[in-house]
Amino acid sequence: MKPLQSKFEVSVTSEIGELQGVILHAPGPEIENMTPANAERALYSDVLNLSVATQEYNQLRQVLEKTTNAFQVKDLLEEVLNNSKVKSNLIEKICLNEGAPDLEDDLLEMPNKILSTCLLEGMLMKKDNLSKFLSNERYALKPLHNFFFTRDLSVVINDWVLISRMASKVRSREAMIMEAIFDYHPMFSVKTFDMDEIEAAHIEGGDVLVAREDILLIGCGVRTNPIAIDNLLEHFKSLKKPQHIIVQQLPSEPESFIHLDMVFTILDQDICMVYDPVILQPNRYKTVLISIDNGNVIIDEETNILTALAKLGMTMRPIICGGATDQWIQEREQWHSGANFFALAPGKIIGYRRNISTIEALDQAGFSIVDAYDVIDNKVDLKRYGKCVITIDGSELARGGGGCRCMTMPISRKSPDAS
Repeated sequence: MKPLQSKFEVSVTSEIGELQGVILHAPGPEIENMTPANAERALYSDVLNLSVATQEYNQLRQVLEKTTNAFQVKDLLEEVLNNSKVKSNLIEKICLNEGAPDLEDDLLEMPNKILSTCLLEGMLMKKDNLSKFLSNERYALKPLHNFFFTRDLSVVINDWVLISRMASKVRSREAMIMEAIFDYHPMFSVKTFDMDEIEAAHIEGGDVLVAREDILLIGCGVRTNPIAIDNLLEHFKSLKKPQHIIVQQLPSEPESFIHLDMVFTILDQDICMVYDPVILQPNRYKTVLISIDNGNVIIDEETNILTALAKLGMTMRPIICGGATDQWIQEREQWHSGANFFALAPGKIIGYRRNISTIEALDQAGFSIVDAYDVIDNKVDLKRYGKCVITIDGSELARGGGGCRCMTMPISRKSPDAS
């Protein structure tokens, strides 16, 4: 574990400002602690091959480690557990949430390194009574199969952090761990906001895009609901700053539409990636613009995200996921996270090379195509490039249901104008 910094300023005012810090979680044994029988419960439609997924993930990780400050969840969690009071409270909260109060004493006695592993990779059930012996469950504390999608768990909005309230209880522990990290890690000094007391509210980070300091884009669908957005609206009213929230209604199926960033991501100051059938086709899914100023709220329906952004002074040119000519190709590439790109800086993005038609569309729009291995091996200097897309392998990772934006939680970016 590399030494962690003493202090780190948390601030994100856009999707594209030069990346200063990001939180990652490399997929580990928890991926292999999944079987066809429990995959659906774990929100997967298939089981992943860890060795292949790791090779692919390492391309993303190594590019980020070469270009910014990249922090691993496990390292941050171990540091947080050094605070005995925080450790005790976190274990109590997790055990209460998962109906496992009998595990508290065992977990408290564990060294922090082993405890952090158990909290992430799961804890085998001791078959020490008949009920447990006859149980089909293998784990007393279930593995967190989804944690490498760190984006979902929290969102840095300007200088504060929204803690996600996950739609599925199997992911609640992930958000609890991230809240403990932001609240108590000595590296951070930042305010957090959660919706723990609002049982019906659900909001996940994949649905929240910070378009500008005063503009949020939020997807409203199976993972984020209107109740959560209403509560976020009330929070913004309390901040007494003008704020705009563009809400995009999402289809309830298929599962590739679970978050807004699966159909829309921002690539540069004036360029975005869109999945045409959801974002640009008229009269399919509503787009709503909410404006908050001095406690007053105005809500209007807009044609689409692009017209709403233009009204607020952000004119965006769309690039079509899968290319503009064949809807079948669009559907195939969106399914494998073809719209899900992550910006390292304005116009410098990273995504899966498997989505050939999407990469060709980027090429035609003036983006240079750069292989991740060339960045890792110092064969290219990204500072000498203008717009470019860094491509990584994604045959296995994409089967997990997410892309490069899903696997990254930015905690600090420069202002886009300063990048």
